[in-house]
Amino acid sequence: MVALDVHEDMQRLADSGVVAVMRGADADTIIDVADALHEGGVTAYEITADNPDAMDLIREVSASFSDREAIVGAGTVLDAPTANAAIQAGAEFVVGPNFDEGVVETCNRYGTLVAPGIMTPTEATDAYSAGADLVKVFPASSLGPGHLKSMKGPLPQIPMMPTGGVGLDNAADYIEAGAVVVGAGGALMDDEAIENGDFEAITETAREFSNVIDDARDD
Repeated sequence: MVALDVHEDMQRLADSGVVAVMRGADADTIIDVADALHEGGVTAYEITADNPDAMDLIREVSASFSDREAIVGAGTVLDAPTANAAIQAGAEFVVGPNFDEGVVETCNRYGTLVAPGIMTPTEATDAYSAGADLVKVFPASSLGPGHLKSMKGPLPQIPMMPTGGVGLDNAADYIEAGAVVVGAGGALMDDEAIENGDFEAITETAREFSNVIDDARDD
């Protein structure tokens, strides 16, 4: 496990535009899903740690891409031991639904990009002061793009990634509000399409997300 430059990894996340939150991923289909997302321009994959096979899946997805072709991380990381296990498995970034100082400290120790979950300006500044590289605004759907924009006003130095309720209908709004990247799960990866092996549909949705975000960034 060799850590890359955190600033480079941040750029790779931003370049993807969307972090694909792969909750409940199945070993039989995860490579096909990741390939389909990649074909559509989404190159950042967050495998959630509540999956009992998460660490193996992180290794598998990481190994399926050539160096720097994609960036693979762990999500739903609640404590330092889980963060450490994810990093040892090859996670290049770690995301949590909450702010836990031990998670941030562990990621800083290994030079791994870390994005704890926050909702308020106080939580954002506390997490950033503790060493977070960016913050996950979660659940974003509770207050919407306007909330993120309001926080970015006094806190322009803190990169923000809204997650939870981000879809094709509002991804552009979050980018225009100041998000460096967005996180998306079900809106990006349809369970029925995966079950039916319709990976072309996953590619098409990923491409639509990529286009929406690219257009918002160009405005």
